[in-house]
Amino acid sequence: MKNYSLLIKPVSYNCNLRCSYCFYLGKCGVFGNGALKMTDEILEQCIEKYLKSGVTHASFGWQGGEPTLAGLDFFRKAVEYQDKYKAPNQMISNALQTNGTLLDDEWGEFLHKHQFLIGISIDGPAEIHDKSRFYATGEGSHRLVMKGLNILKKHHVDFNVLTLVSAANKDNPQKIYEYIKRTGAKYHQYIECVEFDSNGNLMPFALKKGEWGRFLCGIFDEWYKKDTRRISIRLFDSILMYLLHGLKNSCAGGTDCRNYFVVEHNGDLFPCDFYVQPDLKLGNIADGNFQNFQNAKLYSEFGARKRNWNPVCNSCEFLNFCGGCCQKNRPMRGNPSEGLSVLCEDWKIFYQHCLPSFKRLAEEIKKEASSKKQPSADRNAPYPCGSGLKYKKCCGK
Repeated sequence: MKNYSLLIKPVSYNCNLRCSYCFYLGKCGVFGNGALKMTDEILEQCIEKYLKSGVTHASFGWQGGEPTLAGLDFFRKAVEYQDKYKAPNQMISNALQTNGTLLDDEWGEFLHKHQFLIGISIDGPAEIHDKSRFYATGEGSHRLVMKGLNILKKHHVDFNVLTLVSAANKDNPQKIYEYIKRTGAKYHQYIECVEFDSNGNLMPFALKKGEWGRFLCGIFDEWYKKDTRRISIRLFDSILMYLLHGLKNSCAGGTDCRNYFVVEHNGDLFPCDFYVQPDLKLGNIADGNFQNFQNAKLYSEFGARKRNWNPVCNSCEFLNFCGGCCQKNRPMRGNPSEGLSVLCEDWKIFYQHCLPSFKRLAEEIKKEASSKKQPSADRNAPYPCGSGLKYKKCCGK
C-alpha cells in the first residue's frame, strides 16, 4: 500500500475565531451544533488502524476548526497511542494547523518534545490580518497570534506560516511577503481564497479574476531577487520539484485526488476537507479499515474527478503544472466553461511571467548538485527543490 496521510479534525468545525472567509464553520449543518470532540476510543482506533495499514511513513495532520481546543491531554493521548502501535522502522510525523491564539509555554514544551510541525495562520501585519481573522466580538486576533508565534520560537518548534489570500490582502503581495519574512518564517504557504455561494457565485471575500495571478507574480518577484536559497514557498517548491524530478508533490497539481483521508471528530471519513459532505462519506473508522476505504468505489470515483477538466485544458502549455487546478475551484454549471477553474487566467498570468525564471533556477540547481557545491552561504538554509518534505497537509485555514 502506498503512503498516504490523515487529516484529523478532533473538534470538527469548532473554533474560538470567526474568520470572515472560513468555509468549515458551515459544517455545523453536517454535524450539528455543540462542543464536538473526538473520544479517546475513536482516537485510538484511528491511530491503531492507520499504523497497521502498511504505511512506512505515517503522517498525521491535526486541523479544525481550531484543533488546540481539544486540549493538551488529547494530544498527549495521541502520541501515547502512536508509540503503542508504531511498527519497527515505521516513521511518524505530526503537523498541527492552528490560529496560534491559544498557545502557551506548556504547549510549546509539548510541541518541541514531540517534534510537531506547526502551521500558523497569518494574513499579514495587524491592519491587514485583523480585517479577516477576528473573534465573534469583532476584535482582531493578530496580537495573540504573534504571542503564540513567539511561544513557538521560544521553544524551538518548527513552523510554517500559512497566508490565505483574499479580497482583504490581495493588493499587498510585497508588503505581506516582507512581513512574513520578518516573523522569522523560512517556510511560507500562500493559499487562494475561492468560495462560492449557493448559486455558484463568488463570495464577496473571494478573489476575482486576475487577482491571484498578480499576487503570485508580486510574491515571486520579491522571492526571486534574493531569497531562492533562503525562503521556501510551497507552490514554488512544487514547481521546482516537477522541473527537476518530474514529481508532483501537491494535490492541486496532480491528476488524482486520493492523497489523504479526512477523519472527523466522530470517526467519519471523507476524501478531502473541501468535500466533507454526506454524499461523500466513505464510512466510519469504527466500521472498516483503511484498505477498504482506499478501495471504495466512491473514493476511486472522487479521485478520478480531478481529470474532468475542460477540454480546452488539454491544449494548454501549463496543464502539467496546474493539473486543471483544485476541484473546488472548478464549479460544474452545465455550460461551455464546465470543468474550467475560475483561476484559469490567473495561472496563465503567473506561469507566463515566472516559468522562464523557474526553468533557469532549475538548471542552476542541477549544476550545483552535479558539482556538489553548497547552493548557499548558509548551510542550514532551506533548499528550494527539497523543502516539500518540510510541508504537511495544512491548507485551508
